[in-house]
Formats: sequence, C-alpha cells, structure tokens
Amino acid sequence: MEKEYRLAKREDFNKIYRYGKSMANHQFVLYYLPQPKMENFRLGISVSKKVGNAVVRNRLRRMVKEIIRLKKENLTPHYDYILLARKPAVDMEYAEMEKSIWHVIRKASLLKRNDTIKK
Repeated sequence: MEKEYRLAKREDFNKIYRYGKSMANHQFVLYYLPQPKMENFRLGISVSKKVGNAVVRNRLRRMVKEIIRLKKENLTPHYDYILLARKPAVDMEYAEMEKSIWHVIRKASLLKRNDTIKK
C-alpha cells in the first residue's frame, strides 16, 4: 500500500482503539475513526501472535493489504481503519478472505455511497 494509505504510529492505533467504533465478524474486527482533515483513508493491520508464527502473520497482512489495495476506491475516505485478523482467517483462501473483509466493512456502513463492489 502507498504511504499515504498507511497507519503506522502506535499513538494513532491507540487513539482509534480508544475513541473509534468497531464492527466484527468471525474472521476480522474493524476499528474505525473519522478523520475529517485527512484526504484519504489510512489502514493499519494487526495480527496477534496467537494467530500463528511470523510467516503466517505476515502472509495474512500481505493478503489483507492486497485485497484493500485492489478496491480502495470502494472504501470511504476521511477515516482511519484498523483491521484485526482473528484465528479463523488463517485457514481462508483469498476469495473467502476478500468476501469476509468486505462483509465487515459493509456491516459498518463504510462503503462509498452509490458504489457496489464489482465481482
């Protein structure tokens, strides 16, 4: 993901966890916080050590980043997002993971208006 779409600082993560809202399904938890001054959205991805070893966690992160990158125009700007991967996400194929991520985003009503996800 390009630098302007990345959420990297610990203080930003803590702020979103503390003041943001969350939405979840079985595989992912989405935390989000409005940032009216930001032009784009920013995304942080968190995968706990409980999910697996470094190889597994990094693979999950790469897949999530790619899923978001390919359809980032569908995501509402002016927000900070954190996607937490849960254990069941490890066993998912790419298509299933994509469906699950967009499900939790749709559930939080964060898809851009008048946009539908093209399959």
